Amino acid sequence: MQVSQMAAGLSGSEIIRIGNQVSEQVRQGASICNLTIGDFDPKIFPIPAELNAGITQAYQAGQTNYPPAAGMGELRDAVYNFLKTRQGLEYGPNDILIAGGSRPLIYATYRALVDPGDRVIFPLPSWNNNHYCHLTSATPVAVPTSAENNFMPTAADLAPHVAGATLLALCSPLNPTGTVFTKAGLEEICDLVLAENKRRGPDEKPLYVLYDQIYWLLTFGNTEHHDPVTLRPELRDYVIYIDGISKCFAATGVRVGYSFGPTAIIDKMKSILGHVGAWAPKAEQVATAHFLPETAAVDEFLASMKTRLDSSLGGLFNGLKELQSQGYPVDAVAPAGAIYLTIKIDVLGRSTPDGTLLKTTAELTSYLISEAKLALVPFSAFGTPATEPWFRASVGAETVESIQAALPRLKAALDKVK
Repeated sequence: MQVSQMAAGLSGSEIIRIGNQVSEQVRQGASICNLTIGDFDPKIFPIPAELNAGITQAYQAGQTNYPPAAGMGELRDAVYNFLKTRQGLEYGPNDILIAGGSRPLIYATYRALVDPGDRVIFPLPSWNNNHYCHLTSATPVAVPTSAENNFMPTAADLAPHVAGATLLALCSPLNPTGTVFTKAGLEEICDLVLAENKRRGPDEKPLYVLYDQIYWLLTFGNTEHHDPVTLRPELRDYVIYIDGISKCFAATGVRVGYSFGPTAIIDKMKSILGHVGAWAPKAEQVATAHFLPETAAVDEFLASMKTRLDSSLGGLFNGLKELQSQGYPVDAVAPAGAIYLTIKIDVLGRSTPDGTLLKTTAELTSYLISEAKLALVPFSAFGTPATEPWFRASVGAETVESIQAALPRLKAALDKVK
């Protein structure tokens, strides 16, 4: 059967492939600590009770017809006040676009700004930018990052690539690493973008920044979230923000995301998504509009959720550091935000008990699932070489007890590789 060149060249998700492997093990009766998907188990992390009740009430009230294509005015007003109060960013309701989660908004940003062949810069590892480049026929410019900088891109990393580029895609806290930009680090990147746009002529397309901050309310300890326009207000005409309730309120299935940025660009994104029909369900919009202004309820939920996530991430981090102190070839980056921990398991080149040589992280992933009953996502799923021994662990769908129980199994599995 003939399909488009775009469809023919579109690769599948490695995370889904690993998930299928986990599902098959579970079907056969195995109990797996599944740290793969960037999601929440509602039995462990339910959405806020007030939001839950609001959704039910909205459906009972008959809020089941089409919402406005750009999002309900009441919700855009609530997002405006939420951003102004909590982040100090002031974008009017007309500069806010509501959609069914953050993915349509990222896609709309690419579609609104990127022409076929335009260069899009993004760090490695990062989530899905390679696929969005493919969907829009953009030229991907994937920039490797280093463990020494917590896998966050630096201005020095990006500087050789900005000339002539159309879009710089950034995320903080970062999926897959759970690390964040420092203030100084992001300021240097902001200054790099400003200098590049100052250099360009009036007929050249500017360098825009897609800033994905979907995890910004989930930071731990003394970690602070920083964003481009707060640090450099003169960037306001060039930054498109991606945000929403999916992660901070464990509401991945509720599908309420929002984007905000320059009026002209947001207006084009509204038109694009209006034709696609990617709006958030109306009842969920109504409930979110009522929930966001409930300051006490929001604060209480976020405090509890952050404490519990920090406990899971910290328990896994400390357990790995204990294994490292015992001489095992593992490491981890201290968690700073989101629901992810960056893990290093450095046994590539060794053999499993049946003689299988572990040449890539894909093979190591399969071994850990079968032997340690532990499922992780290798950074190769986010664009890095399959010979680099780094993994993402996502803690939203497992209990602290399940995570702690997996550590002795990991230790036993590592004992068996030679």
